[in-house]
Amino acid sequence: MSRKVRADVDLSAIRHNYSLACAQAPKAQAAAIVKANGYGHGAVKVAKALEADVPAFGVACIEEAIELREAGITKPIMLLEGCFDADELSLVGSENFWPAVHSEHQLQALEQAELSNPFPVFLKIDSGMHRLGFQPAQVAGVVSRLQALPCVSEVILMTHFARSDEPAEAATRHQLEAFASVTGVEGLAACLSNSAAVMAWPEAHRSWVRPGMMLYGATPFMEPNPVADRLQVAMTLSTEVIALRDVAVGESVGYGGTFVCERPTRIATIAMGYGDGYPRHAKNGTPVVINGQRAAVAGRVSMDMMTIDVTDLDEVQIGDRVELFGKQLPVSEVALWCDTIPYTLVTCLTSRVPRFYSE
Repeated sequence: MSRKVRADVDLSAIRHNYSLACAQAPKAQAAAIVKANGYGHGAVKVAKALEADVPAFGVACIEEAIELREAGITKPIMLLEGCFDADELSLVGSENFWPAVHSEHQLQALEQAELSNPFPVFLKIDSGMHRLGFQPAQVAGVVSRLQALPCVSEVILMTHFARSDEPAEAATRHQLEAFASVTGVEGLAACLSNSAAVMAWPEAHRSWVRPGMMLYGATPFMEPNPVADRLQVAMTLSTEVIALRDVAVGESVGYGGTFVCERPTRIATIAMGYGDGYPRHAKNGTPVVINGQRAAVAGRVSMDMMTIDVTDLDEVQIGDRVELFGKQLPVSEVALWCDTIPYTLVTCLTSRVPRFYSE
């Protein structure tokens, strides 16, 4: 490997984080969410690391589920957005996929399908996010239709929170109230909690929880959270210094001249860019770590390279490792500098970044 970009993934950290999620909701079953290639960490590797402990996995679409099956994963797999086309339903029963049903067209497709192997269905309720799901007043009728189908072994109610990462906001409580307003569904299991709700909303845990981002060690919260503070970082993104130069006062660095040197400046160029998935809109001052010391982005991120101000660091050499985020630098902190969230930084890493795994 000549170009030194890499993402190191600590599978033991992911197992720790899954156990931490389970400990928050000991009466619930916890489906490990591995959509978007395991949030950029490698869905197959993550699933294999967790399979002995989880009752089910969760993905966004049937292509992601098939990838896991082809890799030998045998546990049930939730299709969190259900089936996009009716012809996908033939795989649901045969492959032990558990689909969500969020709309009338999905419900009708299920009613018209001839399926022999029964499976659970997750019925999505729109409790206030207004993205997917049936209205609360419709739910009892939909439940009756689903329970009448021989292919449906169980109906599990599901909803999704829009602001559970903001514990001080009333929005999640309003959504819980909307969910509780559903009548005619007594005794049915329910699945409400994403990562933030697992950590901050114990009243939402119910029968199933869906830890996603917390499995990978990143907090969804802007403020400290006692559970999130116990997460272990799973991914470290790093590269190497490939060039060094001294730049005079008044000279600019990089495309667009967005960084102008206000003092004699030592600039390190590193092999990392938006072609690797690092955000082009990272601001001047975005932190990185070189040899255990913090430095800062200086100039616009290019496709294949970035420039770093290392003027105040102890002597930096060609080949020194540079951490973009990871065990020394929280991805959530970097995300703030990039006007985004940790989810985008890990899921947008491209295939040009090789992943290396430790147990």
